[in-house]
Amino acid sequence: MELEAFESLVAEAVDSLPAEFLERLENVEVVVEEWPGPEELLDVGLPSGARYGLLGLYHGVPQTERGLYYMALPDRISIYKGPIESVAGNDADRIKDQVRRTVIHEIAHYYGISDERLQELGWA
Repeated sequence: MELEAFESLVAEAVDSLPAEFLERLENVEVVVEEWPGPEELLDVGLPSGARYGLLGLYHGVPQTERGLYYMALPDRISIYKGPIESVAGNDADRIKDQVRRTVIHEIAHYYGISDERLQELGWA
């Protein structure tokens, strides 16, 4: 899939979130990257060669851990094109679904929802 088409799927997934989530999503940049780097993999406890295992990553301090005077550069959510396409294959509907699931998963981390809780909710 072309990069622009993939970026459109990510934007569509963000735009599809309920208004109450979008209104509270502040100072966050959602970006598409081709693959996670070794540093990102190590940050989440994956070996540096496991680049197929990371579909997205929230870089920042979750809302639940911020103090009253929290100020920082924008948080960032990276959505990784290569791993998502590897998981979904060449099926455009599966890619779209996986992009949406990954976007929701990473935005949930912004709100302080853990991987364990996302697993319970069926979004891990």
